[in-house]
Amino acid sequence: MQKRKIGNLEVSAIGMGCMGFTHAYGEGPEEKEAIALVHEAFDLGCNFFDMSQMYSYFKNEEFVGKALKNLPRDQVVISDKFWPSKLPGEDFPDDKLSEKGLRTTLEKSLKLLQTDYIDIYTEHQMASDSLEEVAYIMGKFIQEGKIRAWGLSSPTAEEIKTAHAVTPLAAVQSEYSIMERKWEQDVIPLCRELNIGFVAFSPMANGFLSGKYTPGAKYEGDDVRRFISRFDPKIMQANQVVLNLIEKIAQEKGCTKAQVSLSFVLKGGEFIVPIPGMRSSDRVKENLGAVDFPLTDSEYKNLKEALSHIEILGSRSGLDIKKLGTVPENVSV
Repeated sequence: MQKRKIGNLEVSAIGMGCMGFTHAYGEGPEEKEAIALVHEAFDLGCNFFDMSQMYSYFKNEEFVGKALKNLPRDQVVISDKFWPSKLPGEDFPDDKLSEKGLRTTLEKSLKLLQTDYIDIYTEHQMASDSLEEVAYIMGKFIQEGKIRAWGLSSPTAEEIKTAHAVTPLAAVQSEYSIMERKWEQDVIPLCRELNIGFVAFSPMANGFLSGKYTPGAKYEGDDVRRFISRFDPKIMQANQVVLNLIEKIAQEKGCTKAQVSLSFVLKGGEFIVPIPGMRSSDRVKENLGAVDFPLTDSEYKNLKEALSHIEILGSRSGLDIKKLGTVPENVSV
């Protein structure tokens, strides 16, 4: 597995997004099987594991803690995210984004993850009115050794500059894929300039770019694709032109559409690390195997040129997750 840098941390070129093991994509594998998948990814060279306290309200952190428990701690990079407002079961005498509130939040995450430190601690969603204060507190946690680095989720370029000036950022985590490229305008170039790693979540557009889902597919229960507009049957049909384009490249390279999609994200810069979900052994092998099918400069240029003539419909947002009913009304997304 190739390595990349997120700030000063060396990580696998492709990480594992752990959200789907407990949250947002319907019923996942049994815990024992899910832990085995994490270990399989590690054995194949993946050392970067991403989660959040918001995913299934702390159950995701608890799962990852169990999954990583028997792996060498110094050989894994834990990327965790804290939610800026109170979650069910949380009670803070002060504001959650105060030093006392964040310290309480961090200590709970450390306990659930069964570790003494978190490698990258990211503010999940933005609360820009407290940004400088949060950045200062993250600096204190770094000095104390509680975290090694910190990051922001889906910030604007200006928010990155503001936070980075107080405590240098190691990571920015935002949605980035062939279907969602708005960050190419300013955020990704800024990350390159400031030596900030860009962690790309939903690099396959919630699975759409794998080509494994049809307009007639049904999504039930805790599956956010029930509400993501890009999975509306009419929109899926309209976006088929994107899959056709990717399929042509996949056939030429002898790989899958998922691997082409991940290779597109990887080609954007050596500081970009996609974190696809992987809930079966086949997906672990397929996704991590994308590093073996890099896009050439001409393939990348031609693909971007072709995409510039296609109107891509649909999106995903925090409001989609809100519609699942798993986020309390008083929690902002």
